[in-house]
Amino acid sequence: QLKAVESGGGLVQPGGSLRLSCVISGFNLRAYAIGWFRQAPGKVREGVACVSNDQRHHNVADSVKGRFTISRDDAVDTIYLHMNHLNAEDTAVYYCAAYRAQFVCSLDEGRYTSWGQGTQVTVSS
Repeated sequence: QLKAVESGGGLVQPGGSLRLSCVISGFNLRAYAIGWFRQAPGKVREGVACVSNDQRHHNVADSVKGRFTISRDDAVDTIYLHMNHLNAEDTAVYYCAAYRAQFVCSLDEGRYTSWGQGTQVTVSS
C-alpha cells in the first residue's frame, strides 16, 4: 500500500527557511513523479513544485519561484521541499503527492493519485 508521510513543518519567522521531507513507501518511487502542494485557510489547494521520476524535470509555481526548490533522494525514498525567504503568504498545510509518470511532472493536482496527510507551516513573527 502506497504511503507518504510529510515532516519538517513548524513555526518560522518571516525571512526564515524550512526543509520539508516526504518519505514514500509501498511502491517503486523511481516510476513516479512527485509534487508538493499547499492549502492555506480559506483557499484552494495549489501546486508548489514537482519533480519527475528521472529528476531531470522540475516545475515550480510562480508564487515561490526563486525561493523554493524540490529535490528527491531515491536511495532513501525521500522528497524534499527547500523553502527560503518565507513570508506570511506561505502559511499553509503542505502535502506531498505522487502519480505514475515517466520523464514529466505536473502541478495539476488532478493527476496525482496518492497523497500524504500534510504538515503545517506557519510563518509569523
